[in-house]
Amino acid sequence: MLDVYWLEQSLADVPQQNDWLSTSDLARLDGMRFEKRRTDWRLGRWTAKRVLAARLHLPAHFQSLAEIEIRPASSGAPEVFLAGEPAEVTISISHRDGMAICAVAEAGASLGCDLEIVEPRSDAFVADYFTAEEQRLVSQAGAAGRFQMLALLWSAKESALKAMRVGLRLDTRDVVVNPCAGAAREGEPAHEQGSSGGSNCWRPLQVCSGADQVFKGWWRREHNVMRTMVAIPAPFQPVTLSVEDHVSQP
Repeated sequence: MLDVYWLEQSLADVPQQNDWLSTSDLARLDGMRFEKRRTDWRLGRWTAKRVLAARLHLPAHFQSLAEIEIRPASSGAPEVFLAGEPAEVTISISHRDGMAICAVAEAGASLGCDLEIVEPRSDAFVADYFTAEEQRLVSQAGAAGRFQMLALLWSAKESALKAMRVGLRLDTRDVVVNPCAGAAREGEPAHEQGSSGGSNCWRPLQVCSGADQVFKGWWRREHNVMRTMVAIPAPFQPVTLSVEDHVSQP
């Protein structure tokens, strides 16, 4: 079983200055033309650097964060470097609507996380991106649970595609999501060991790619935000990393 740690941050958490970015980070940021892209990228990098600093027991100040580099692999997946050398961790990052999450696990794991908004989706979206089995799950969820089920299925697919390091280059119908029985409908109790239930606890799920690649994972909804994480090896329930409210300048 795999230990997975995670952290969520919002735009309000990100400093206005860029002292926490590395030289290569700044060069990449300067190459981004559109403000939304720049804003989302800074939020994702801030979240990732904070969770990495906490997990790797690095000092909580800008200079330390600037020494953490997150470079895109040839697949586009993020890879972590410290002092120019690969770090012994695997990460996944997701952001949406001014929020970002980053999950971190040991090196060599296949890890993916995703954050989505629970929102209306069209029938055409369901037909285009989901398997017949998943479409049945949407139908069975009923009117009250439809949007949650769609957010869960879509987010879990995104997490699995990130863990596979292919992203949306692969047909989303090539990965099949199977929420655990009873865990998909609004208002039902959690099936999480040690949980007292409620909408904001982690619940198990599974995503299959073909016959031999099975990702185990977890999903969690708070308000209208859906979060999913999947991995190989199978992950323990994700643990939130505690970080200081403020990061100091050296």
